[in-house]
Amino acid sequence: MDSLPSPAWRPLDARQRRVLGVLIEKAKTTPAGYPMSVNAIVAGSNQKNNRDPITAYDEADVEEAISDLLKLGVVSEVDWLGRVPKYKHRAYEWLGVDKAELAVLAELLLRGAQTLGDLRGRAARMEPIEDLSALKPIVDRLVTRRLMVELTPPGRGQMVTHGLFPPSEAAAQRAAASGQGAVPAPPAPESRSTSAALPEPPQAELASLRDEVRELRSELAAVRERLAALETRPGE
Repeated sequence: MDSLPSPAWRPLDARQRRVLGVLIEKAKTTPAGYPMSVNAIVAGSNQKNNRDPITAYDEADVEEAISDLLKLGVVSEVDWLGRVPKYKHRAYEWLGVDKAELAVLAELLLRGAQTLGDLRGRAARMEPIEDLSALKPIVDRLVTRRLMVELTPPGRGQMVTHGLFPPSEAAAQRAAASGQGAVPAPPAPESRSTSAALPEPPQAELASLRDEVRELRSELAAVRERLAALETRPGE
C-alpha cells in the first residue's frame, strides 16, 4: 500500500458522523450523484435502510455539521458553476486510510456497532472484501490506529465499532456491549446432517438490501433522465 499522509482525525458528534458516512457511501456507491448538496445529504442521512439509528435531521442540522466538518478539514466545498453548493469528503487524508478501510469505517459510521460478519457483508457493497479472512487484516490495521474498537473478544459474533465516538459515547458503547443481550447468542447446535449448512440471511437484512436496490435503481433512473435532458438541450 502507498504511504498515507499523517491523519488528523478526532472524535465527531452524531450529526457529523452521519454526514461524513453519507458522503463516503455516496461517493463509492452512486458517484453520479456526488459531490452532494445539503438537500441530498439530508435525504441520505434520514434514509430508512442501512442506517442506525434512524434520524430526522433537517437542513439546519446538516448545515451545522458541514460547517464543523469544513473547519476540521474532513469536508470541502466544491468549486463549480451551479447555484447550489456541493460538498465532498476528504476522509482518506483526514483518517489516513485506504479504500477498503474507508468502506469499513463508513458502514460503522452509518450503523454503529455490529458483528464482523454483518460488517463484511455491508462494506463489500462499497469495496471488494471477499470473506472474513479478507476483513481480518483490515480490522487489525484499524484497531492498531484506534480507528476501530473491539467491543467483545475475538471469535464468532465479535462486535466492533468505529473509534470516532467522543469519550462519553465510547464508554456507553462498551457498557452496552458488555451487558446481557448486547451480543446475539449463537444458534443452538443442530443435528449432524444440518450443522454444516450455511445459515439463512436474516429476513430484516434481506428486506434492507431489497430497499437499497430499489433506491439505487430510482437514483440511477433520475440520473439518466437528467443526462437525457442535457443531451437534448439546444446549445446556448
